[in-house]
Amino acid sequence: MSTATGYFIPHDARWPIVGSIGLCIFFYGFGLWLNEAAFGKELFFIGAAIIVFMMFGWFGLVAKESESGTYNTQVDSSFRICMMWFIFSEVMFFAAFFGALFYARSFSGPWLGGVGGGGAEMTNAVLHTGHDYVWPSNGPGDVGGNFQPMGWFGLPLINTLLLLTSGVTCTLAHHAIRAGHRKPFIWWLLATVVLGAIFIGLQIEEYIHAYTALNLKLTSGIYGSTFFMLTGFHGFHVTMGAIMLFVVMIRAIRNHFSAENHFAFEAAAWYWHFVDVVWLGLFIFVYLF
Repeated sequence: MSTATGYFIPHDARWPIVGSIGLCIFFYGFGLWLNEAAFGKELFFIGAAIIVFMMFGWFGLVAKESESGTYNTQVDSSFRICMMWFIFSEVMFFAAFFGALFYARSFSGPWLGGVGGGGAEMTNAVLHTGHDYVWPSNGPGDVGGNFQPMGWFGLPLINTLLLLTSGVTCTLAHHAIRAGHRKPFIWWLLATVVLGAIFIGLQIEEYIHAYTALNLKLTSGIYGSTFFMLTGFHGFHVTMGAIMLFVVMIRAIRNHFSAENHFAFEAAAWYWHFVDVVWLGLFIFVYLF
């Protein structure tokens, strides 16, 4: 329990080890699934179920402790610092995929096409004769067969407008709770969640179009793999952010939060704005150029 001079000492918790086990099974199963190994899909969903179970249990416990007045300003600062580091780790996560895209487009792709020196011409002449590098590319081996790239107009542009609008509604929700206006806070949260859900639905439709009409798949060489890894993980983050905001909305309906105490919403809002910024990078470097 927090006091004016003391720091909150957390009780023994099982949730960190439960989460660690779930994440380990989740990513191990995901790796097996990508490589079409046995039990990959099953392990993936088992890990996902454990993670969801952990989130319900751990976040529910934290919410109860917060509403009971257990935490003081020192704990609040710790939460904020932890969320900042978490978002920074997410920045590095996406930076790795953007780096892979940049390297493939600007270095390895042109090199295989005989441009860039360092033996590029010899490599092209001996190993990849006649390969003329043009982005988007599935490499000299024509991996995955012929495909059409995904254009920026249509669903990608609509999704960009949706996410930008959701950033505005999320900010309006923040202003509402800071002013102590609960009903507008809930309505703006609902608008943000709905916009996020529409985004996810349109991205699913975009993927169906890519697979059926464009023959663009995860196996379509470097372009297909970077396209689906970047947009897919971003879609996953949008889904998580929408769930976080939905849970915050349910808590707000149950009279949680006040003008002074609403960090759970602030953390979800930081995450949501981060997702918005990542999408702008995706729209520019994956769809436009």
